[in-house]
Amino acid sequence: MAAYRRAVQMIFQDPFSALNPAHTVQYHLERPLRLHQKGLSTTQRKAAIEELLERVKLDPALMAAKFPHELSGGQRQRISIARALAVGPEVIVADEPTSMLDVSVRLGILNLLNEMKRSLGLALLYITHDIATARYVAEDIIVMYAGQIVEWGPTESVLNDPQHPYTRLLLSAVPDPDVRFAQSQYNAEMADVENIRRLSAVPQPVVREVGPGHFIRPIGALAQS
Repeated sequence: MAAYRRAVQMIFQDPFSALNPAHTVQYHLERPLRLHQKGLSTTQRKAAIEELLERVKLDPALMAAKFPHELSGGQRQRISIARALAVGPEVIVADEPTSMLDVSVRLGILNLLNEMKRSLGLALLYITHDIATARYVAEDIIVMYAGQIVEWGPTESVLNDPQHPYTRLLLSAVPDPDVRFAQSQYNAEMADVENIRRLSAVPQPVVREVGPGHFIRPIGALAQS
């Protein structure tokens, strides 16, 4: 279990409840180092904390002694990311990491996650309802409904050429300033929302490849055609 916890770390949705208000930033970053890197000396732990803060673009001299209530939402989420990185994970699970942040700071967090993937070679499992941010951070995408994967594949393939009605339904809800509502190619399906949801919730064992690495679980008549 300890090996798994070190390999897989979590970034939570709510940065305002993810940190213990009774402890400083230094405590939050030092604790995983004590648990998972027990061979580090006091000096080495201090250096590791400084490196973690610098990696998430925060000033160690200003941040280490602060308490969570003294930080903005974006700063708290960066501390949460630094805490996840402290154990040297292989996989980061990020659950809606920008949904509770101001729009003005979301891009900075997304850029940080992308940089983290590239520089540290981490796998990022990014969970979101926001298709725009998914496109920004993901190479591959999985669309789920009612606990079932309905479509998956390369992000650009799935989002530019959605083959499952539920995926098209999701995309129809994303505003496009260049397309008038009345001209949407998904209008017919938008008028049948409840039926699409009902059919998408039915367990479907059939899997169909609709493009290179691009798959769907077809529904209704599609599954039998």
